[in-house]
Amino acid sequence: MQFHIILVSPARPENVGAAARAMKTMGFTSLRIVDSDAHLQPAAHWVAHGSTEILDNALCFNTLEEALHDVSFSVASTARSRAHYHYYCSPVELLEQLSEKKQWLSDIAIIFGREDSGLTNEELALADLLTGVPMKADYPSLNLGQAVMVYCYQLADLLIESENKNNKTPDQKQFLTLRLRMHQLLEKLNVSDDEKLSQWIQQRLGLCQQRDMVMMHRLLNDIEKKLLPAEPSINSDD
Repeated sequence: MQFHIILVSPARPENVGAAARAMKTMGFTSLRIVDSDAHLQPAAHWVAHGSTEILDNALCFNTLEEALHDVSFSVASTARSRAHYHYYCSPVELLEQLSEKKQWLSDIAIIFGREDSGLTNEELALADLLTGVPMKADYPSLNLGQAVMVYCYQLADLLIESENKNNKTPDQKQFLTLRLRMHQLLEKLNVSDDEKLSQWIQQRLGLCQQRDMVMMHRLLNDIEKKLLPAEPSINSDD
């Protein structure tokens, strides 16, 4: 399993350097930068002391969607309330989720937003799962370098465990196809504009384990046969 750390529009070079240093400390190497050149600034290299190769090898993209073009599964970090995002995971819960997914996913991206405003709703909607760090203080904020360190520390054991394991490409495709089938079903039922329903489905799918997905595909097959007999269904095994 390959992990990618994605920073969306980071403003301060020092924060990017701190993120790179946290990655190097915990064994992560793949950094992707969206809509920023902060990693090219001298201050980023000063703070990244001993880990500047991560900055030098960072891949740059104009949008988050482009940065996720080849990613199997993505997790977006957010400081927003659980009251709105009911199904997000703490770092500990995220480890549990990814421990199962490491058997059938080839790569995972952990996405971090802007220092001042985080990720937009549109960017959060691109992720398969949401995560947040529970705060005990009244001031609910970590700087970018701290946030990256929390997740790299929490997930470092998964990175080590997966180094010598092969991934199952058919199962990986099965997850991507499940999202597409659900989206198409909502459109056929004329409920795709129901924001709460779409959001609920999006967030729940990210929590599915492999067996859950198999059963979901079976359920979708039955629904499509009953409701959409004239429409060809998407076969996850193609």
